[in-house]
Amino acid sequence: MSVTADIEKAFPARNVDDQETLGHHDPNYTFSNKSSQPPPPRHEEDEEEEITRIPTHSSQASRPKKSVLGLAKTITARSCASVIDPGPPPDGGAKAWTQAFMGHFVVFNTWGMIATFGVFQQHYTLDLGLEPSAVSWVGSMQMLGHFSLGILTGRLFDAGYFYWTMIPGMLISAVGMFMTSLCTQYWHFFLAQGVMNGLGNGMQFAPALSLVTTYFSTNRSVALAIMASGSATGGLVYPTIARQLLPRIGFPWTVRAMGFIMLAVGALYCSLLKPRLPPRKSGPMFEFSAFRELPYALFCIAIFLICLGQYFAFYYISSFAVDILHLPYGTSINVLLVLNGIGVLGRLVPSYFADKFTGPYNILIPFCFISAIALFFWPFVKGEAGLFGWCITFGFFVAGFQGIFPSALTTLTKDMSKVGTRNGQGFAVVGLGTFIGPPIAGALIQNYGGGYLVAQMFAGTAVFLGSVILVIGRCSITGWKFKVRA
Repeated sequence: MSVTADIEKAFPARNVDDQETLGHHDPNYTFSNKSSQPPPPRHEEDEEEEITRIPTHSSQASRPKKSVLGLAKTITARSCASVIDPGPPPDGGAKAWTQAFMGHFVVFNTWGMIATFGVFQQHYTLDLGLEPSAVSWVGSMQMLGHFSLGILTGRLFDAGYFYWTMIPGMLISAVGMFMTSLCTQYWHFFLAQGVMNGLGNGMQFAPALSLVTTYFSTNRSVALAIMASGSATGGLVYPTIARQLLPRIGFPWTVRAMGFIMLAVGALYCSLLKPRLPPRKSGPMFEFSAFRELPYALFCIAIFLICLGQYFAFYYISSFAVDILHLPYGTSINVLLVLNGIGVLGRLVPSYFADKFTGPYNILIPFCFISAIALFFWPFVKGEAGLFGWCITFGFFVAGFQGIFPSALTTLTKDMSKVGTRNGQGFAVVGLGTFIGPPIAGALIQNYGGGYLVAQMFAGTAVFLGSVILVIGRCSITGWKFKVRA
């Protein structure tokens, strides 16, 4: 008895079209239980499409039939069809949590390096004499590549090309840092650190985040918070390296040391990250129809405005400490370390409550409003103690936004085979906000004689408006029912 005979018994109503899906394209071919009837002649070009016939004994007739899933797997293996959907996400277990922690190291290498840009901003302006707004474009280009390239790499992830973006991206990021160590002029820094490092970061971030989301459902916010907290740990490690090594070995070898760390960490996560879902080969490169969905469109507008204002502080907090409060260089680096380091708690704590009680959207809104209020209170900081207290407050609530918004964005996609594409488009909007926000703030500082007040008010207003739109977007999903999980 052959596999085709099993299929005939399991599915007696098969017609000619059904037979063709099983690899038999001869219109004269019919299924038959008569072992004496010889099969039609086969040709070499048909060999790849033939279902292998397994020799059996008559005693096998009394054995239980293969399940439909077993037959489907056999047919899949023989016909080069798509891999069968593995089912719902495991939502835990060693492999799933390993993906979350490897995602942490991806963000450690990418966003963690961007979070360190305050060190570079201060070095380029104080030691090299470059204009603050010009220097900001270097960091903004990093962030633009980090987020906006997801509009392409997200779709490549859906199509099954995860490693084709992850491994080259890791190498390009590291090479960008090595090239930065050789730079002497502004356009050198812009191309090496801004364009090249940003390109490598963008090739890694969106695919890694989309991969982690496919392993979790109810624990997704915590998993993504573990991943996002890589920006906090990276934002601690890399500035510490700069603080310890810059006075001793100089700028070039300090940056090279960072590049070697990026290579070592990158080799680890490139070897352990494993895609779970089958590739989606068909479908458009972009899902622009998503922007016709009101919740998705409002969410993207909101996070654009929030990112327009929030990241100004990460670039200029060290310069503010030196230029306005006249604190020493070592203290200014410590301020940046506190701003980044508090992000570990800021990402994990609210994400835990989002998974267990509120949902990511509901907890995202108050965190954004409080970060806007903190920006409005920044001008009242007049001393070292006040600056550290402000950094702890602002850093905690901004970290909450950074850790939760990817999870909230993912909840707006119901078809997980499109999660890479739709998340990538959302990250492209984020990238645009982070690209133009800090340079605008830098230009405002220059135009107002080095004062920070106008830039601080601009940042606070942008975040506040974005928070208001978040409320409208949430209501477009649940209505004006505030006790609904979202």
